[in-house]
Amino acid sequence: MKTWILVAVLCVSTGVFAQPGRGKHHGEREKLTAEQRTELQVKKMTLELDLTDKQKADIQKLVLNRNKNAETEMAKRKADREAGKVPTKDERFAMQSKKLDEQIAMKAEMKKVLNDEQFEKWQKMHEKRKDNFKGQRKNFKKEKRR
Repeated sequence: MKTWILVAVLCVSTGVFAQPGRGKHHGEREKLTAEQRTELQVKKMTLELDLTDKQKADIQKLVLNRNKNAETEMAKRKADREAGKVPTKDERFAMQSKKLDEQIAMKAEMKKVLNDEQFEKWQKMHEKRKDNFKGQRKNFKKEKRR
């Protein structure tokens, strides 16, 4: 009797772990264009920060520029990775430095466009998003080790 229960538990647990996960198994989803992502981001910001029409237009330009730059950088890194090119220590430093410079510039521009209350909210939203990303990244690393 105990062996039958053990066999049943093993069958059920194996079936649960055999389910396909997210990722390439389900096929690649088409990614949104930079313009589509920008429009969605600006709409979310409008809801959260109660933006005026002028603020929306200014932020639209900023976010679109950032999204287009990110898209080109990602394409470049993907091409390098597929070619088997590994960035050197100096190249990694330059990429990280450039990314931080862009973040500083974005923050300064947002401070010009938003009023003090909106800027506070934006910073909190930004921090929350960063924390969520860190949590997802941690979970991804755990899954990758298995």
